[in-house]
Amino acid sequence: MHRPTVRAARTGLTALTAAALLASGCSVIGTEDDAKDGDDTVTLVTHESFALPDELVAAFEKETGYQLEISKLEDAGALTNELVLTKDNPVGDVVFGVDNTFATRALDEDVFSSYAPTLPEGAEQYELEGDDDDALTPVDTGSVCVNVDDAWFRKQGIPAPQTIDDLRKPAYKDLFVVPAASTSSPGLAFLVATISEYGDQWPTYWEDLMRNGAKVVKGWSDAYFTDFSYSGGDRPIVVSYDSSPAFTLDKAGKRSTTSALLDACFGQVEYTGILEGDEVNEPGARAVIDWLLSADVQAALPESMYVFPVASETELPADWQRFAVRPEETVQVDPAQITESRRAWLEQWTEIVSR
Repeated sequence: MHRPTVRAARTGLTALTAAALLASGCSVIGTEDDAKDGDDTVTLVTHESFALPDELVAAFEKETGYQLEISKLEDAGALTNELVLTKDNPVGDVVFGVDNTFATRALDEDVFSSYAPTLPEGAEQYELEGDDDDALTPVDTGSVCVNVDDAWFRKQGIPAPQTIDDLRKPAYKDLFVVPAASTSSPGLAFLVATISEYGDQWPTYWEDLMRNGAKVVKGWSDAYFTDFSYSGGDRPIVVSYDSSPAFTLDKAGKRSTTSALLDACFGQVEYTGILEGDEVNEPGARAVIDWLLSADVQAALPESMYVFPVASETELPADWQRFAVRPEETVQVDPAQITESRRAWLEQWTEIVSR
């Protein structure tokens, strides 16, 4: 899968790896005079999967006058934890990548300041319920689903699983890899999906998965790019996204070699927000948020970060239209319920997978 070339950048983040790679050229994101009035550097804190073309970075910097520095954590879960731990000394100006499984934790800790940008058409439906202070703005969406390497199963002569319940069967022993719910937003999303699917019996489902050899790794990148058989690993079943099959085409480009199980997918939304703090470059942060909502960036999201734009009028790439099959229904859990139950869920889940 393609990843844009990135420029290295350094910031003073605790336990963060820094890299610069961002920006866009939409006229709605401020002017060069804005940067001249204050700090000419704006720092975006995000997760390891953040990637946009270099030409968008250059256009953003040229139009606004801001130098954009991007500092990355491994996953959205680790990102949220870092924001909470450093809220009295913010590690940047603006954040991208907090999702609806972790967002309420950051809101409860007053990590963000308010900003209500003009949303593109269609984005309103993804606003976070209960965010009365306009702390977070939706940027992209997608569904966390189990993915299957169909080519691997055809080669082995084994029928591929059709539902997440099939993953408990002996035929799929030692074939499933899942990112950890405690450190990964897709991992937590899958856990929430199983809780919605199985109710009070969800611990039994996870016990069955672990007895059947499920492998738990730190984050999505570890699962997909190391252990998943499509990437050269030895496990042909992985937690990923409904969009992933659009990137796993055969050599002829006529069909995808993988597919998503659409029976229990969690609808994920990623948000951006301005960090709260006296030293935060708020004008620069607002410019970044406006840029993330711009038509150019929204159009770049599918092929750069494998997610769907929140702007409904964005034309999707041809391969997405053919192979990124979206579930008719997704698991929807009230953010307030996630907030109330997250700690207990994770404690019980950790006990199960650690046995």
